[in-house]
Amino acid sequence: MTDSISVSISISNHKPVYDRLFSALHDKNMNYFTVSKPATASFIEKRSEFIGYIAPVKTNDEAVEFVNSIKAQHRKARHNVYAYIVRQDNISRYSDDGEPQGTAGVPVLDVLKKRELTDVCMVVTRYFGGILLGGGGLVRAYSHAASLACDAAHIMDMRLCHRIRLVTDYGLYGKISYILPNYQTITENSDFGSDVTLDLLVLNEMLLPLMKELTEATNGSVNVTDMGELYEDFSSVIK
Repeated sequence: MTDSISVSISISNHKPVYDRLFSALHDKNMNYFTVSKPATASFIEKRSEFIGYIAPVKTNDEAVEFVNSIKAQHRKARHNVYAYIVRQDNISRYSDDGEPQGTAGVPVLDVLKKRELTDVCMVVTRYFGGILLGGGGLVRAYSHAASLACDAAHIMDMRLCHRIRLVTDYGLYGKISYILPNYQTITENSDFGSDVTLDLLVLNEMLLPLMKELTEATNGSVNVTDMGELYEDFSSVIK
Protein backbone atom coordinates (compact mmCIF):
# COMPACT_ATOMS: atom_id res chain seq x y z
CA MET A 1 0.00 0.00 0.00
CA THR A 2 1.33 3.43 -0.86
CA ASP A 3 1.78 6.25 1.61
CA SER A 4 -1.17 8.61 2.01
CA ILE A 5 -0.73 11.77 -0.03
CA SER A 6 -2.69 14.98 0.41
CA VAL A 7 -2.22 17.63 -2.27
CA SER A 8 -3.99 20.27 -4.28
CA ILE A 9 -3.33 18.67 -7.63
CA SER A 10 -1.35 20.65 -10.15
CA ILE A 11 0.98 19.12 -12.71
CA SER A 12 3.30 22.12 -12.78
CA ASN A 13 3.54 22.63 -9.03
CA HIS A 14 3.42 19.05 -7.73
CA LYS A 15 5.63 16.93 -9.99
CA PRO A 16 7.04 14.92 -7.02
CA VAL A 17 3.52 13.72 -6.23
CA TYR A 18 3.04 12.57 -9.81
CA ASP A 19 6.41 10.84 -9.75
CA ARG A 20 5.44 8.94 -6.60
CA LEU A 21 2.07 7.97 -8.02
CA PHE A 22 3.65 6.85 -11.29
CA SER A 23 6.07 4.58 -9.43
CA ALA A 24 3.16 3.12 -7.47
CA LEU A 25 1.33 2.09 -10.65
CA HIS A 26 3.81 -0.71 -11.12
CA ASP A 27 1.94 -3.74 -12.43
CA LYS A 28 -1.24 -3.67 -14.47
CA ASN A 29 -1.30 -7.45 -14.84
CA MET A 30 -2.13 -8.21 -11.21
CA ASN A 31 -5.90 -8.10 -11.67
CA TYR A 32 -7.82 -11.28 -11.00
CA PHE A 33 -11.30 -12.81 -10.89
CA THR A 34 -12.84 -14.49 -7.86
CA VAL A 35 -16.27 -15.06 -6.32
CA SER A 36 -17.93 -12.85 -3.73
CA LYS A 37 -19.60 -15.61 -1.68
CA PRO A 38 -20.39 -19.33 -1.80
CA ALA A 39 -22.74 -20.61 -4.50
CA THR A 40 -24.08 -23.98 -5.51
CA ALA A 41 -25.83 -25.70 -8.41
CA SER A 42 -26.74 -29.28 -9.27
CA PHE A 43 -28.02 -31.56 -12.02
CA ILE A 44 -28.76 -35.24 -12.55
CA GLU A 45 -27.04 -37.39 -15.17
CA LYS A 46 -28.25 -40.99 -15.59
CA ARG A 47 -29.60 -41.04 -12.03
CA SER A 48 -26.35 -39.75 -10.51
CA GLU A 49 -26.72 -36.39 -8.80
CA PHE A 50 -23.85 -33.95 -9.17
CA ILE A 51 -23.77 -30.95 -6.80
CA GLY A 52 -21.22 -28.21 -7.40
CA TYR A 53 -20.11 -25.92 -4.59
CA ILE A 54 -17.83 -22.91 -5.02
CA ALA A 55 -16.53 -20.55 -2.34
CA PRO A 56 -13.95 -17.78 -1.96
CA VAL A 57 -10.79 -18.80 -0.09
CA LYS A 58 -7.56 -16.95 0.60
CA THR A 59 -5.22 -19.71 1.78
CA ASN A 60 -4.57 -23.42 1.43
CA ASP A 61 -5.94 -23.98 4.93
CA GLU A 62 -9.20 -22.19 4.08
CA ALA A 63 -9.59 -24.36 0.98
CA VAL A 64 -9.03 -27.55 2.96
CA GLU A 65 -11.52 -26.38 5.56
CA PHE A 66 -14.15 -25.76 2.88
CA VAL A 67 -13.56 -29.18 1.31
CA ASN A 68 -13.91 -30.85 4.69
CA SER A 69 -17.11 -28.93 5.43
CA ILE A 70 -18.72 -30.19 2.21
CA LYS A 71 -17.56 -33.73 2.91
CA ALA A 72 -19.14 -33.50 6.36
CA GLN A 73 -22.45 -32.48 4.76
CA HIS A 74 -22.36 -35.39 2.32
CA ARG A 75 -20.89 -38.33 4.21
CA LYS A 76 -23.10 -40.75 2.26
CA ALA A 77 -22.03 -39.45 -1.14
CA ARG A 78 -19.86 -41.73 -3.25
CA HIS A 79 -17.42 -38.95 -4.20
CA ASN A 80 -16.53 -35.42 -3.12
CA VAL A 81 -14.21 -34.24 -5.86
CA TYR A 82 -12.44 -30.92 -5.40
CA ALA A 83 -10.11 -28.39 -6.97
CA TYR A 84 -8.85 -25.05 -5.77
CA ILE A 85 -6.54 -22.22 -6.77
CA VAL A 86 -5.14 -19.64 -4.35
CA ARG A 87 -2.80 -16.76 -5.07
CA GLN A 88 -0.92 -17.14 -1.80
CA ASP A 89 2.12 -19.28 -2.58
CA ASN A 90 0.67 -19.88 -6.08
CA ILE A 91 -1.13 -23.08 -5.06
CA SER A 92 -3.46 -25.27 -7.10
CA ARG A 93 -4.72 -28.65 -5.94
CA TYR A 94 -7.27 -31.23 -7.04
CA SER A 95 -8.55 -34.68 -6.09
CA ASP A 96 -10.50 -37.31 -8.00
CA ASP A 97 -11.68 -38.76 -4.65
CA GLY A 98 -11.95 -42.29 -5.94
CA GLU A 99 -13.11 -41.58 -9.49
CA PRO A 100 -10.88 -42.88 -12.32
CA GLN A 101 -7.73 -40.80 -12.58
CA GLY A 102 -8.14 -37.65 -14.67
CA THR A 103 -11.93 -37.87 -14.96
CA ALA A 104 -13.00 -35.62 -12.09
CA GLY A 105 -10.53 -33.34 -10.30
CA VAL A 106 -8.70 -32.22 -13.42
CA PRO A 107 -11.90 -31.29 -15.31
CA VAL A 108 -13.06 -29.25 -12.30
CA LEU A 109 -9.67 -27.50 -12.10
CA ASP A 110 -9.79 -26.84 -15.84
CA VAL A 111 -13.13 -25.05 -15.46
CA LEU A 112 -11.63 -22.75 -12.82
CA LYS A 113 -8.65 -22.03 -15.05
CA LYS A 114 -10.76 -21.37 -18.14
CA ARG A 115 -12.92 -18.96 -16.11
CA GLU A 116 -9.65 -17.33 -14.93
CA LEU A 117 -10.76 -17.69 -11.32
CA THR A 118 -8.42 -17.64 -8.35
CA ASP A 119 -8.77 -17.58 -4.57
CA VAL A 120 -11.59 -20.09 -5.05
CA CYS A 121 -12.36 -23.66 -4.04
CA MET A 122 -14.76 -25.96 -5.89
CA VAL A 123 -16.21 -29.22 -4.59
CA VAL A 124 -18.40 -31.43 -6.74
CA THR A 125 -20.34 -34.05 -4.78
CA ARG A 126 -21.63 -37.12 -6.59
CA TYR A 127 -24.39 -39.39 -5.39
CA PHE A 128 -23.99 -42.50 -7.54
CA GLY A 129 -27.17 -43.54 -9.31
CA GLY A 130 -26.13 -47.05 -10.28
CA ILE A 131 -25.31 -46.39 -13.92
CA LEU A 132 -21.67 -46.09 -15.00
CA LEU A 133 -20.93 -43.02 -17.09
CA GLY A 134 -17.57 -44.02 -18.54
CA GLY A 135 -14.49 -41.83 -18.62
CA GLY A 136 -15.81 -39.32 -21.12
CA GLY A 137 -19.16 -39.13 -19.38
CA LEU A 138 -17.51 -38.42 -16.04
CA VAL A 139 -15.37 -35.64 -17.51
CA ARG A 140 -18.43 -34.00 -19.04
CA ALA A 141 -20.50 -34.39 -15.87
CA TYR A 142 -17.91 -32.95 -13.50
CA SER A 143 -17.10 -30.13 -15.90
CA HIS A 144 -20.79 -29.33 -16.24
CA ALA A 145 -21.37 -29.31 -12.47
CA ALA A 146 -18.38 -27.00 -11.98
CA SER A 147 -19.58 -24.68 -14.74
CA LEU A 148 -23.08 -24.51 -13.26
CA ALA A 149 -21.66 -23.55 -9.86
CA CYS A 150 -19.54 -20.83 -11.49
CA ASP A 151 -22.59 -19.53 -13.33
CA ALA A 152 -24.50 -19.37 -10.03
CA ALA A 153 -21.77 -17.31 -8.35
CA HIS A 154 -21.21 -13.56 -8.51
CA ILE A 155 -17.87 -13.14 -10.24
CA MET A 156 -15.80 -10.23 -8.97
CA ASP A 157 -13.38 -8.43 -11.26
CA MET A 158 -10.69 -7.50 -8.73
CA ARG A 159 -8.60 -4.58 -9.92
CA LEU A 160 -5.62 -2.86 -8.41
CA CYS A 161 -6.80 0.66 -7.68
CA HIS A 162 -6.41 3.71 -5.48
CA ARG A 163 -8.87 5.06 -2.97
CA ILE A 164 -8.84 8.85 -3.23
CA ARG A 165 -10.76 11.67 -1.58
CA LEU A 166 -11.73 14.74 -3.58
CA VAL A 167 -12.71 17.95 -1.81
CA THR A 168 -14.05 20.80 -3.92
CA ASP A 169 -16.45 23.71 -3.76
CA TYR A 170 -19.93 23.54 -5.23
CA GLY A 171 -18.96 25.72 -8.18
CA LEU A 172 -16.61 23.03 -9.55
CA TYR A 173 -18.68 19.99 -8.63
CA GLY A 174 -20.57 20.03 -11.93
CA LYS A 175 -17.35 19.85 -13.96
CA ILE A 176 -15.94 17.08 -11.78
CA SER A 177 -19.12 14.97 -11.86
CA TYR A 178 -19.09 15.22 -15.66
CA ILE A 179 -15.47 14.01 -15.86
CA LEU A 180 -15.57 11.07 -13.42
CA PRO A 181 -17.70 8.61 -15.48
CA ASN A 182 -15.10 8.74 -18.25
CA TYR A 183 -12.58 7.09 -15.92
CA GLN A 184 -14.65 4.15 -14.60
CA THR A 185 -14.53 5.45 -11.04
CA ILE A 186 -16.61 4.00 -8.23
CA THR A 187 -18.06 6.42 -5.69
CA GLU A 188 -17.89 4.92 -2.21
CA ASN A 189 -19.18 7.94 -0.34
CA SER A 190 -20.27 11.52 -0.99
CA ASP A 191 -20.72 14.31 1.55
CA PHE A 192 -22.36 17.61 0.64
CA GLY A 193 -21.44 19.86 3.54
CA SER A 194 -19.67 23.19 3.38
CA ASP A 195 -17.68 21.63 0.53
CA VAL A 196 -18.31 18.58 -1.62
CA THR A 197 -16.30 15.54 -0.50
CA LEU A 198 -16.14 12.43 -2.69
CA ASP A 199 -14.48 9.13 -1.76
CA LEU A 200 -13.63 7.33 -4.97
CA LEU A 201 -11.99 4.16 -6.23
CA VAL A 202 -9.85 4.78 -9.30
CA LEU A 203 -8.12 2.12 -11.38
CA ASN A 204 -4.34 2.42 -11.23
CA GLU A 205 -4.03 3.03 -14.95
CA MET A 206 -6.72 5.71 -14.81
CA LEU A 207 -5.36 7.66 -11.85
CA LEU A 208 -2.78 9.88 -13.55
CA PRO A 209 -4.98 10.73 -16.58
CA LEU A 210 -7.86 11.55 -14.23
CA MET A 211 -5.72 13.81 -12.08
CA LYS A 212 -4.40 15.54 -15.17
CA GLU A 213 -7.89 16.28 -16.49
CA LEU A 214 -9.15 17.40 -13.09
CA THR A 215 -6.21 19.75 -12.80
CA GLU A 216 -6.89 21.27 -16.20
CA ALA A 217 -10.64 21.53 -15.61
CA THR A 218 -10.33 23.16 -12.18
CA ASN A 219 -7.08 25.08 -12.61
CA GLY A 220 -5.56 22.91 -9.90
CA SER A 221 -7.95 24.02 -7.17
CA VAL A 222 -9.49 20.64 -6.27
CA ASN A 223 -7.92 18.96 -3.23
CA VAL A 224 -7.00 15.28 -3.60
CA THR A 225 -5.98 12.86 -0.85
CA ASP A 226 -4.55 9.53 -1.98
CA MET A 227 -5.62 6.97 0.64
CA GLY A 228 -3.51 4.17 -0.82
CA GLU A 229 -3.53 1.19 -3.14
CA LEU A 230 -5.82 -1.81 -2.79
CA TYR A 231 -7.84 -4.42 -4.68
CA GLU A 232 -11.54 -3.81 -5.19
CA ASP A 233 -14.31 -5.29 -7.32
CA PHE A 234 -14.87 -3.31 -10.54
CA SER A 235 -17.36 -5.70 -12.15
CA SER A 236 -20.09 -3.08 -11.84
CA VAL A 237 -18.27 -0.62 -14.12
CA ILE A 238 -16.12 -2.85 -16.36
CA LYS A 239 -18.11 -5.01 -18.73
